[in-house]
Amino acid sequence: MRDDSAERLVVVGNGMASLRFLERLTEAAPGRYAVTVVGAEPVAAYNRVLLSSLLGGEVDEAACTFRGLDWYAGHGITLVTGAPVTAIDRAARTVAVGGDLTLPYDRLVLAVGSVPIRLPKPGMDLPGVITFRDLADVAAIRRAAVAGARAVVIGGGLLGVEAAIGLARLGVDTTLLHVMDRLMERQLDHAAAELVKSAMEARGVRVRLLADTACVEGDGRVEALRLADGTVLPADLVVLSVGVRPSVALAQGAGLDVGRGIRVDDRLATSDPAVFALGECAEHRGQTYGLVEPAYEQAEVLARHLAGEAAAYVGTALATSLKVSGLPVFSAGVVDVPEGAEAVIWSDPGAGLYRKLVIAENRLLGAVFVGDVAEQGWCKALIRSGAPLARTDRDDLMFGRPDPRPLAA
Repeated sequence: MRDDSAERLVVVGNGMASLRFLERLTEAAPGRYAVTVVGAEPVAAYNRVLLSSLLGGEVDEAACTFRGLDWYAGHGITLVTGAPVTAIDRAARTVAVGGDLTLPYDRLVLAVGSVPIRLPKPGMDLPGVITFRDLADVAAIRRAAVAGARAVVIGGGLLGVEAAIGLARLGVDTTLLHVMDRLMERQLDHAAAELVKSAMEARGVRVRLLADTACVEGDGRVEALRLADGTVLPADLVVLSVGVRPSVALAQGAGLDVGRGIRVDDRLATSDPAVFALGECAEHRGQTYGLVEPAYEQAEVLARHLAGEAAAYVGTALATSLKVSGLPVFSAGVVDVPEGAEAVIWSDPGAGLYRKLVIAENRLLGAVFVGDVAEQGWCKALIRSGAPLARTDRDDLMFGRPDPRPLAA
């Protein structure tokens, strides 16, 4: 039962950040708020991290589900799905949902995520050009990925790599295009990226670097993709994964302070103290994040703040951990070596193993591991704490800590 005297809290967006916030808020302040969460997608929050596994048939849609509808009901949360919020009236403290629903609020949380970028090139609106962002995109790609289909994935960042791997698992003839000189350039240096490229090619994905798309061609639907150098690649399906932009249109329409994202302070409050933002739509200290971990950290802070606790978000040291065609990959902190720093590197390309530590003033600034990521948790902790390295830390980080068990007599 809801307490009619409880503050009215409306959460716009029902993705991973929103759900983590609701989970923590119901733990920290049960019954304090009358919560309504509104999601534009027709289903409750699901695990976007598993979309590539869903695309490749490794998991089913049920495996992507976080919470059933009974969880929302059991915590007194009203869930509205398939209904985008179209406007915010900050003076009246209401939000307009769909065409005929108006929700009043005392506090409002914007967790509206981001929107995929479509390249401003001819042919990007042809049927068969699909972004890779949500369940509907996965369903559309799978429908197009029929036997004998030829797919081109544009974008060699994290999501593009995962999309190409998922398509290859389906047996689709797949080519990955990337405009930069290495894959995942934000997370990997050249040596690590080359190992990832080799692993993808071993699974049947053709990788073309420094590949600038000129246009998509076709009569009524996708038939080919033309590169700036004149190369034409036959294609029945083009998957766009060239980045995202924070979703700011709703906030802009409400007159909130917006930069690249919706600007927030350390309490995740916007320029209106009754309105908060978190996740991919938020800009904190000039930084926007497109990964799950920062969104979860923000969700924890905002839940504590709205529960009446002292809490501040100070930013996130980014880390990435994934498997590329079965090859474990980890990256955290600085990838390329800044002036005044040194790199400690161990490489065995034949075995698919690579480790790199970036160190300055005896502190770990970054790490890139491929093939063996056993020390990733320790690396993340050292990077985030800024603690000085102990005498044996370099060797232990590079080759693994010694077995604590005593040697047999």
